[in-house]
Amino acid sequence: MNSNDTFYIEQINKLRKEKNAVIMAHYYQIPQIQDIADFIGDSLALAQKAKQTDADIIVLCGVHFMGETAKIICPKKKVLIPDLNAGCSLADSCSAQDLKLFKQQNPEYKIISYVNTSAEVKALTDVCVTSSNALKIVQKFSDDEKLLFGPDFNLGNYINSITCKQMKLWNGACHVHSRFSVDELIKLKKQYPQAKVLAHPECKSVILKLADVVGSTQALLEYAKKSEELTFIVATESGILHKMQQECKDKNFIPVPPEATEMEVDGKLTPCSCNECEYMRMNTLEKLYKCLRDETNEIIVDEEIAAKAVSCIEKMLQMSVE
Repeated sequence: MNSNDTFYIEQINKLRKEKNAVIMAHYYQIPQIQDIADFIGDSLALAQKAKQTDADIIVLCGVHFMGETAKIICPKKKVLIPDLNAGCSLADSCSAQDLKLFKQQNPEYKIISYVNTSAEVKALTDVCVTSSNALKIVQKFSDDEKLLFGPDFNLGNYINSITCKQMKLWNGACHVHSRFSVDELIKLKKQYPQAKVLAHPECKSVILKLADVVGSTQALLEYAKKSEELTFIVATESGILHKMQQECKDKNFIPVPPEATEMEVDGKLTPCSCNECEYMRMNTLEKLYKCLRDETNEIIVDEEIAAKAVSCIEKMLQMSVE
């Protein structure tokens, strides 16, 4: 840990006490932010925790839609994110304008939207889901109901395959989970024949067919903690490996590389074996410190949009515990 990090950590700890602030972080955040967070979780857990907190300020270390979700649930609280430009490729794949047009042309469809969507899309949605509860919620709908699941095609396709549902699927995808290399995964399975393959349902179907366990980041973490196996091949954003290694110090976690890609190092493009979400990695300790110090990067959601969007989130939270 460098001196700058030490300074930021000291100041963040001081400020959150003074301001009655809570720091929440997604598993895909950098290790330094995960380690300083009051609470770490997946999208469902973050939404649940936001609803429960008595803090005056929520600093949501994730991407923009997560901050919006927290603000919609907690309209009287100040919600900040370290970097307002931290977006989401999956959320971008479904615009409110396109979804509104679909609803106009197909009024008989119920809309099930993944939490990785904008507030405007949630305002057009019947019920919201996360990877933790999507299967449970979809199964609550009768087989004869017409359902549109969006925007993640891979997650919707996975649910269709194990429920025999025939939901209509939006053609969207997470750029991180859709680029895992099948060839590299097969090589790793041969290299580590005893290893269990853990995969997030946002991955392509061919990756999921090669997996031993399919689940949300939280579910994959819990499986690794309880399993007697010692080696795991992991197909989800590599930020989860930090918490997996912390919780399972005697176990080995191997990330599945993406298809051929490059990253810039010292001004030169070099092959990259990582699979990280560049939006999640936009948040840093320095940005976290400054947004909490100055109470900047506040998430603002139009009141009319929020009033429409809150029902699908509340319905999700209710159906998750029924």
